[in-house]
Amino acid sequence: MAHKADILLVDDEEALCIAAEKILAKENYRVRCVHTAGDGLAQFERDGADLIITDLALPDQAGLEVLRRAKQLRPEVEVIVITGHGTVEKAVEAMRLGAYDFIEKPLDRGALLKAVAKALEKQRLTAENLRLRDALQQARGEEALIGNSAAMDAVKKLIRQIAPTDVSVLIQGESGTGKEVVADVIHALSPRRGNAMVKISCAAIPETLLESELFGYERGAFTGAANTKAGKFESADRGSLFLDEIAEMSPQLQAKLLRVLQDGRFQRLGSTRDIQIDVRIISASHVDVPRAIAEKKFREDLYYRVNVVHIPLPPLRERTEDVPLLANHFLQKYSARMRKNVRGIAPAALDQLLAHPWPGNVRELENVIQRAIAVAHDETIANFILCAPAPGSIPTTGIQSYGSSVTIPVGTTLEKVEERLIAETLSQCGGDKDKAAKILGVSARTLYRRAARE
Repeated sequence: MAHKADILLVDDEEALCIAAEKILAKENYRVRCVHTAGDGLAQFERDGADLIITDLALPDQAGLEVLRRAKQLRPEVEVIVITGHGTVEKAVEAMRLGAYDFIEKPLDRGALLKAVAKALEKQRLTAENLRLRDALQQARGEEALIGNSAAMDAVKKLIRQIAPTDVSVLIQGESGTGKEVVADVIHALSPRRGNAMVKISCAAIPETLLESELFGYERGAFTGAANTKAGKFESADRGSLFLDEIAEMSPQLQAKLLRVLQDGRFQRLGSTRDIQIDVRIISASHVDVPRAIAEKKFREDLYYRVNVVHIPLPPLRERTEDVPLLANHFLQKYSARMRKNVRGIAPAALDQLLAHPWPGNVRELENVIQRAIAVAHDETIANFILCAPAPGSIPTTGIQSYGSSVTIPVGTTLEKVEERLIAETLSQCGGDKDKAAKILGVSARTLYRRAARE
């Protein structure tokens, strides 16, 4: 039978230890007894415990030190202090330092068991609240990633895996695919979420200003520097820094960024003092960074620093099954914001959205829905005004699907063609393999086998 909890008892009175151990063991608690603060802390650091019961008067050092050190090592541990006659003031001080309760000598069986049960219940409730809060935080964070397609499910799964870590992340995707949204979700699901998420666009700020924006400057560092200013790195300390369009950064600034990522230190412009920081780097780019490396536009060593985890975002045309979800999300958002009673999209209008290639991706869809609501006179949108894509605005380096059609560029392998046709047909059939097999002209057994091979 499993023990209710693991209790560490620290007291130099042998008789008290024996009595307390018998009382607690009878209630199915596992008890370990030690007689000095040093032994107690060593035991706790090595093996841990759910609850510590410590005397305030120990031969080597005060029991308050056991309390302080234990809370530093594992803040979730609960501590009950044992106090003798005339040391109640010390017990009150222990409560201020984080002890759950105190019990007086001589030990009373009922008082001991009641204090232990209440301390462990508080610990259980605290842990449950933290678990529920984290689950709610994750659900709220993932709400921003709208889509149930296989591609978006893969992105969500990867985010859940890496968000709790401190690894650097590089998000790549075409303009409008939601790179900043992904960065926000990673931060929201990370242990750093209580601190700042600082953002800067490396493409939007002139090169001459970007360095001072990132690292800050001292008063008089250059003409116009009338006051000392902290940079983005300082503002993001213990939080996350989002470097949007990092591939647009100049080679000189890339070298300085690399040094910061290697050492965790930097200097403001005009200063000789190192500033230590703890920042998680999340970067994004719409360009092919490996190609930029080959063209000597991006440092390879910096690439390996920022690309510990790579998150590729699919363009909207490759996940058209998510278009209705996204459209409905934007419909609700902007109808409320504009105070318009627009509640739905007509089937013919939805077909328009599904057939459009979306060169501007999710951002373009958002603008289309926003514009339609602004000019709408009815509760249902019957038609959308969609701009034809400009020549060359849609990449043709991979198989593209628009609505119910699939475009396959010359040079695609037959295996890739087969995989995509199966995937697109299954998507159109809502995952019904028997129906998809009839459309493709193969047996259901063949389709099941080939789908499993993928």
